[in-house]
Amino acid sequence: MTRTPNAFDWNHIRAFLATAETGSLSAAARRLNLTQPTLSRQVAALEESLGLMLFERIGKSLQLTQAGVELLEHTRPMGLAADRIALAALGQSESITGTVRITASDVYSAYLLPDVLRRLRQLAPDLHIDIIASNDIRDLMRREADIAIRHVRPEQPELIARLIHEETARFYAAPQYLAKAGRPEDVRDLSSHDFISFGDAEGMVGHLTPLGFPLTKRNFRYETQSGLVAWELVKRGFGIAPMSDRIARQTPEVERLLPQMEPIRFPVWLTTHRELHTSRKIRLVFDLLAEHFFQK
Repeated sequence: MTRTPNAFDWNHIRAFLATAETGSLSAAARRLNLTQPTLSRQVAALEESLGLMLFERIGKSLQLTQAGVELLEHTRPMGLAADRIALAALGQSESITGTVRITASDVYSAYLLPDVLRRLRQLAPDLHIDIIASNDIRDLMRREADIAIRHVRPEQPELIARLIHEETARFYAAPQYLAKAGRPEDVRDLSSHDFISFGDAEGMVGHLTPLGFPLTKRNFRYETQSGLVAWELVKRGFGIAPMSDRIARQTPEVERLLPQMEPIRFPVWLTTHRELHTSRKIRLVFDLLAEHFFQK
């Protein structure tokens, strides 16, 4: 008899989500506070109920099959809905107080965190948030921050990392720059334009060149360690820069270039110390950040 979605066990879905997001049974079991055999049985039960193989083992990690990728797209909103229910219940049942320190880039802190802070103020009005707007990777092991938003996955086993989103970025410039320098028609045209570097120009070249962009250090006329300063220079017509599409959508002063170009993709990881993840206030902020970034 064919099973209907109503026959699915939520625990099995939750086990699948955790395994897909962490890439291993052991890490997923730790996240859900289960034994690895229990979690493995739950994933296997879901595969049996669907008649599909959802994971294949690649070396020491698990990789989603195509069926797994498609199922993840449908089940992630279920996980977020469950998180929202838990967040709402937590906000109603307990008074969350104290300080939570969030570190993110200055651009993310200025453009993306305010919406999360509004929601946090509703759920936990007594919670104090300390935003560490820094483009350096803060050391969570030394408790310089409680939660970090990063574009690289940390390697320390004491940290919990959750891949919450895959961002897209494209090249942007202000109309006054394009009026002066002309509008690039294809990727090759970029080599004749001025660029603004977010951080070290050599590092930017090293990242963009393997992606097929014909840029050298000479293209980067301006260089700054501040993402906000770099973006302000773009808005004021000093040159071109890559930027997250969601941030650019909040910036009417710029125009997107090369509309047919495939976007640059980069991950967004949410990270906290394993011990802190058991804290109610840390978990509240962590889950709300994950929900916010996934929805964008």
